[in-house]
Amino acid sequence: MNRLNYHHLHAFWSVASEGHLTRAAEKLHVSQSALSAQIRQLEEQLGQPLFLREGRKLRLTGLGAAVLRYAEDIFALGNELLAAAASGAGAGGGVLRIGSVATLSRNFQEWFLRPVLKEADVRLVLESGSLEELLQRLKAHELDVVLSNRPALGDDRQPWRCRTLARQPVVLVGPPLPAGQAFRFPDGLPALPLLAPSRKSEIRLRFDLLCEELALQPVIRAEVDDMAMLRLLARDAGCVALLPAIVVRDELDKGLLQQYCVVPQVEETFYAITVQRQFLPPLLQDLLRASIAA
Repeated sequence: MNRLNYHHLHAFWSVASEGHLTRAAEKLHVSQSALSAQIRQLEEQLGQPLFLREGRKLRLTGLGAAVLRYAEDIFALGNELLAAAASGAGAGGGVLRIGSVATLSRNFQEWFLRPVLKEADVRLVLESGSLEELLQRLKAHELDVVLSNRPALGDDRQPWRCRTLARQPVVLVGPPLPAGQAFRFPDGLPALPLLAPSRKSEIRLRFDLLCEELALQPVIRAEVDDMAMLRLLARDAGCVALLPAIVVRDELDKGLLQQYCVVPQVEETFYAITVQRQFLPPLLQDLLRASIAA
């Protein structure tokens, strides 16, 4: 067999990924006839059709599905090579591209990045977004790692590697109590106006289960998705907030807030999500080792 024409393979991969010849041609800025000709030449080289043409629809044959899996691996490896070069792999410093879910504690991110923040030859690119958006960018090797408080489960199609970085206790914090006054959990909870994470969060799920077990009905004053906003409200609204202690570390240190109690059976887990690849950037390897060892 002659050497594989990767240009033809890329044409096939584009059409198979889009599921439509016209859309793939528009995306590649080529004519449909040129794209069809490239796929036809690949089919001739492989000796079998890759698509079944049903009117205007294209359906992969058995060989086409197998070729698509090879193509995804080949082009993912190519993207990984470009990402490794862009990150300065093999050099002393380099670029580290980190995505973090928008609801993640900024204090936690700072803790994770602390080992490289003072490195003059390291350039950090920090981006935020939804977990789903960030994972797609990670898969395309546009990011080196995604920091999340939700795990990502990998499979054959989504090759995520999810490492647990830390588990943080969840606490109740509020305005400093008068001298001699103490908060008692769970008896004191129903009387407090409570700021809590939204029902989409792992913290809220565990807290609601705990309240159900204890037959408690807390008064939820506000449900907040964003930890930065929850931190501000905890500091300024005069209410009691349910959140990880690390989120309000500075306010606790300065005496602006007081920790009333650690909430039993409730914690937040922080994850570093990477994609399976030949080589992790050395900077990222160092960060992961440092955080897991801490």
